[in-house]
Amino acid sequence: MTTFWSLWIIVITVGTLVGCAAILYWCISDKVGVEEGEDMGHEYDGIRELNNPLPKWWSYLFIGTFIFAAIYLTLYPGLGNFKGVLGWQSSDQTVRSIAESKASIEASQQNKQLVQYAKELDDADTYFGEAFRKLAYNDDGNGFRPIPEIAADNEALKVGQRLYLQNCSQCHGSDARGQKGFPNLTDDAWLYGGEPEAIVTTLLHGRVGQMPAWKDALGEDGVREVVSYTLSLSGRKVNAREAEAGKSRFVVCAACHGTDGKGNPAVGAPDLTDQVWLFGDSRADVTETVMNGRSGVMPAWKDILGEDKVQLVAAYVWSLSNSEK
Repeated sequence: MTTFWSLWIIVITVGTLVGCAAILYWCISDKVGVEEGEDMGHEYDGIRELNNPLPKWWSYLFIGTFIFAAIYLTLYPGLGNFKGVLGWQSSDQTVRSIAESKASIEASQQNKQLVQYAKELDDADTYFGEAFRKLAYNDDGNGFRPIPEIAADNEALKVGQRLYLQNCSQCHGSDARGQKGFPNLTDDAWLYGGEPEAIVTTLLHGRVGQMPAWKDALGEDGVREVVSYTLSLSGRKVNAREAEAGKSRFVVCAACHGTDGKGNPAVGAPDLTDQVWLFGDSRADVTETVMNGRSGVMPAWKDILGEDKVQLVAAYVWSLSNSEK
């Protein structure tokens, strides 16, 4: 915070407290020049005002709030750039990345600094960390339990669901059915594979998907023909002549999606023969994809959740499309 804004906050805060204290002092000290209990000379709607003092309990309550404010503003931050004598802060506002945040939290915990966020994380690990580890690891503590085994544990599955709702639902939805640009996690259409190990890898390290733009290479006519052929792969009715012409041009797409269009989980290329479309299934949506390309990023959760929690989330996500298997 700049010096100007710091002084601005200090002046307003202290000025407000001093002004309220002055009004209270004026009311308590009876400076109106009229004896207590006498008529003030004011009348409204047949009601006359008498010079009665504020109730003592009310006055003491006001005085108590001023004392509390003075103590609070001395101990904790609140007056501009003044940090308070305790050095307490809600969190480190200088961090700009996950790595910096992690380093700041570790430093705060090691140095016993009064950083509320770091303290809450430390307390959470103390109270819940062992529970997460118990649910994720084998009974002997040697290695993680298999994902299907974790998914069969009702308690572990409930914890995994809560972690999913807290961290993943913003993109994939609370029901995990996704939305435009974010995959549905309840079906069998997995970009990078739906095996337990693949899901864990996706959560730990994230994914970066890139569909190149083909407008310059194919031209508008070529794009239209490729789109027709692509739609025909999933049984859509299209112009047969355009689809036939697009089939020969599809060779540029086959490198990722395969000659049969069934995709390649190794590179995150989707299956084009089903009816699952990540960015929309209309002809306009598919044309936009082929013409201008698409890009998507799935963030890595290893440093955010830790491996124990990732195992539980992976088990929950895996269970969504394998509950009857």
